[in-house]
Amino acid sequence: MLKDKLIVALDFPTKEEAIKLVDTLGDSVSFYKVGMELFYSSGTDIIKELKQRNKKVFLDLKLHDIPNTVAQSVKALVRLGVDLMTIHGSGGFSMMKAAMEAVHSEAEKLGIPAPKVIAVTVLTSISPMEWEELGFERSISEQAANIAGIAKRAGVDGVVSSPEEARFIRTKIERLADADMVPNTDFLVVTPGVRLGTEDADDQSRVALPSQALKAGASHLVVGRPIRAAKDPLAAAQEILAEMENAEC
Repeated sequence: MLKDKLIVALDFPTKEEAIKLVDTLGDSVSFYKVGMELFYSSGTDIIKELKQRNKKVFLDLKLHDIPNTVAQSVKALVRLGVDLMTIHGSGGFSMMKAAMEAVHSEAEKLGIPAPKVIAVTVLTSISPMEWEELGFERSISEQAANIAGIAKRAGVDGVVSSPEEARFIRTKIERLADADMVPNTDFLVVTPGVRLGTEDADDQSRVALPSQALKAGASHLVVGRPIRAAKDPLAAAQEILAEMENAEC
C-alpha cells in the first residue's frame, strides 16, 4: 500500500504529544518512526501505544558498537515487536552480519516475523563542507553506495540515505546482483530529508521533494517537520501522499 511507504517521524519529547499527532492523522498514516528522543523519554510505552492502534513502528536508535553488543541489543528490540530498526553501516560487515543473525534467530525463537533492519549510510545532516572536514576520500554518494554494498553482503534488508544518494545506491545494488555477489531481492532505501518545498531544511542538509526521492529509488519516505509543524497536519500528510501517488503513476 502507498501509505505504508510514508513514515511519519514522531520527533517529540513526550509520549502524549506523539500520540496526539497519531490520533490526528488517523487512518491516513500507518507507519511511524520512534527516534532516540521519544524512546529515551517514553521507553517501551510508546511502542505499545502505537501497536494498540495497529500502527507499524520504525525504531530508529542507530545501534553502533562491537558485534556482540549490537547482536544482544537487537534481540531485545525484536522482543518489542517493532517492524523496522536501524544500525550504523559504519560499524562494518561483522557488526551488521552479527545483527542480522541475532534478529532472525530471536524472531524464530519467538515465532514472530523478523523485523527489517536497515543500515545508516551517511547522516543527512552532514553537508559537503563537513564531509570534507572529516577527511573522507570518497564523496558522500560514493561512501553511501559503498556502505550499502557492504550492508547487502552482510544480509541487511536496506539502508537509510538522503534522497541524493538513493540513485547511486540502487545502481550499486543492481551491479552486485548482476555479478551474482548477492541475491537479487528487494532492498529498502529509506530516505529522510523529504520536504514539500515551502519550508526550511532545518538541520537536514541534503533534502528533496517526495516525488524526487521516489524517482531516485527510495522505497520509503520519512517525513517529520513538514507534517508535525503544519497548521493542519492531516492535510499536510495527505498532500505528501498525493504527490507520492503522482510520482508512481
